[in-house]
Amino acid sequence: MKKTLALLLSALMLLALTGAALADDVVTLKWVTVGSGMPANYESWQQKINAYLEEKIGVHIDMEVISWGDWDNRRNVIVNTNEAYDIIFGNDGTYVNDVTLGAYAEITEEMLKENAPGLLELIPADYWDACRVNGAIYAVPTYKDSSMTNYFVWDKDLLDANGLDASQAHDLEAIEPILVALKDKTSEAVYPQNSNGASYLLSTYDSFSSGLPAIGVRYDDEEMKVVATLEQEDIQANLAILHKWYGMGLINADAATHAESNKYNVCSVAQGWPYAAISTWGPNMGVNAAAYQFGDTIVSNGTVQGSLNSISINSAHPDKALQLLNLVNTDSYVRDSFYYGEEGYNWEYTADGRVHKNNSEWTMAGYTQGTFFTTTQLDTEEVNQWEEVKALNEAATPSVLLGFFFDTANVQDELASCIEIYNRYKGEVMTGTTDPTVSVPQMMDEMRAAGFDDIVAEAQTQIDAWKASK
Repeated sequence: MKKTLALLLSALMLLALTGAALADDVVTLKWVTVGSGMPANYESWQQKINAYLEEKIGVHIDMEVISWGDWDNRRNVIVNTNEAYDIIFGNDGTYVNDVTLGAYAEITEEMLKENAPGLLELIPADYWDACRVNGAIYAVPTYKDSSMTNYFVWDKDLLDANGLDASQAHDLEAIEPILVALKDKTSEAVYPQNSNGASYLLSTYDSFSSGLPAIGVRYDDEEMKVVATLEQEDIQANLAILHKWYGMGLINADAATHAESNKYNVCSVAQGWPYAAISTWGPNMGVNAAAYQFGDTIVSNGTVQGSLNSISINSAHPDKALQLLNLVNTDSYVRDSFYYGEEGYNWEYTADGRVHKNNSEWTMAGYTQGTFFTTTQLDTEEVNQWEEVKALNEAATPSVLLGFFFDTANVQDELASCIEIYNRYKGEVMTGTTDPTVSVPQMMDEMRAAGFDDIVAEAQTQIDAWKASK
């Protein structure tokens, strides 16, 4: 009996030591991203997903989900002060500048082959090329609607109730009479804006990942002339319309300082695909929504870089971080858990292998995480919306600058100053709050005093050389 007890005690001690060793081997990775703040059920979700990740790749995840209104400032602090993180979300507005700062680890082909073969197989080669900075890759692009198509998103119930048809209205001028009619019915701002304003108006200009939307080359300009985007006739005309709408009360009076996007909008503009009106935009607003295309479908470095995840240069485990990004993109259960939330609370699998959503409480932003194409379809979807996304990607018109990299080293200080000036004016200019014939010249005068024309000249020189080498 004593021998048996001793053997059992030894076995238990060995199991405890083994368990402790295994626990010590599990790596915790911090991922910083944007959304509508931390989910209410984050801890139970974290416990469930960590058990799965531990089994698959020996990783636990620690998420920081920053709210939209705090995102720009909080993210800048994290990157510029070398605050500890392993993975961080970014886009074309920050990517090249962050790489220039030395914030990110290079993701080599060898690293991908060893830690993320699924990513290599999943993401098209030209999308990887769109993320190269001086020939090197510093981010995993999110393979989704990587081309860009904008849509007017309407409250369809409100349109129908008032006998209005917006299906043939595809620009600002065309939607104006509909907005006016709806304002007369609702007495509210029917085209509300937040402080980011109508940034989509500049999407026809490729700002070559400079982080400065005020500079660019029109996506279909074969001459590849670098211009001040806000001074162009098409942009000026649209800004004038916004300013008129602001005066008419179609746009909210506090637009320039309104940090968050409204959950509900009578009409707004969103990037996506047609079925998103049924699968996402409508449910998020709590109404039936309709979406009608606004502008062309374009693919550029900037659209591919619209959703990126980079690994910190200071991460102690870049290999594990890459393994996690690989799993988020290629493992459907992991993808569903990040996209939809906690299985059993936010959603559950149906008998036929689809996802049934129990609620819309999950506050992480799905587009920031990984591909759409391994996400399980909802049981409410009548069509495969991801096929719509693929079709848009395949039919997209490529920007004339697709594949061009702008080396900002010679104008780094000028660029930083101009970005600061643009961001200071953006809230008023891009929401229609101010008269663009007054505020745009004021902004451009400040930018030119800070070296805007030097940036234009440097970009043009590099683009001309790149064009000649093609």
